[in-house]
Amino acid sequence: MAKIESAFVDLSYLDTLAAGDSVVHRLDPRVKVVTTAIFLLCVVSFDKYAIAAMLPFALFLIVIMGLGGVPASFVLKKLAITSPFAVMIGIFNPIFDQHIVLHLGPLAVTGGWLSFLSIILRFCLTVTAMLVLIATTGFNAVCMALERLGVPKIFAVQMLMLYRYIFVLVEEGQRMHRARALRAFGRRGLDMKTFAHLVGQLLLRTIDRGQRIHLAMLCRGFDGTIRIRQQLRITGRDIGTLLLSAIVLIAMRQLNLALLLGQLLTDSLP
Repeated sequence: MAKIESAFVDLSYLDTLAAGDSVVHRLDPRVKVVTTAIFLLCVVSFDKYAIAAMLPFALFLIVIMGLGGVPASFVLKKLAITSPFAVMIGIFNPIFDQHIVLHLGPLAVTGGWLSFLSIILRFCLTVTAMLVLIATTGFNAVCMALERLGVPKIFAVQMLMLYRYIFVLVEEGQRMHRARALRAFGRRGLDMKTFAHLVGQLLLRTIDRGQRIHLAMLCRGFDGTIRIRQQLRITGRDIGTLLLSAIVLIAMRQLNLALLLGQLLTDSLP
């Protein structure tokens, strides 16, 4: 249960970060969503053996994190928690792809290891990009931006409701955990039967709580439209930022900056 409470705190911390005031926070949410989409498309379009060519995208994220005030420790913690999923996806690549593609001195590197490292790097870049987007925009504003960009309203609303339902689920789980701990006099035993009963009760409680929340929303005039206090208005600064970001990202995708830098340093040596 401590892990659930920790996850709840992390979600609340994302909302706290989104309430900040920085150059990135003041951009229109639609600009940040489109920029993130371009970033993701550029990263996932690389060859399966590409590693060095994707490193400049990490520098791009570091700059955005610095401008937006997103703590690197928070992002690294999230990457460490979720990275096992990426490891499980590519762990068998070195076994099935043993074709040698390069030599590092006496060490022969196979394509499987390169593709495995490429998967890990893509995962880190894409997850970090999404965390930075939410931490500098807020999930409500992201959903509203998606709706304004033409995403079906039902999809945007369902995403928003899912995000809010997570808080309801965790809150009910915390209450049940505290009630069980008080009745168990500190004993930590939890057999499968008790666990299944608690999960069933948690599902029933959250469904009932969700229905009450939905009725309360209907009583307050909810008609399926996302409304937040922030007004969406694209300025010249937003358009300029979007164009500059798109040019930089596309240039990093088309030009292997790491290779060019390496060649430049090599040519400068006597």
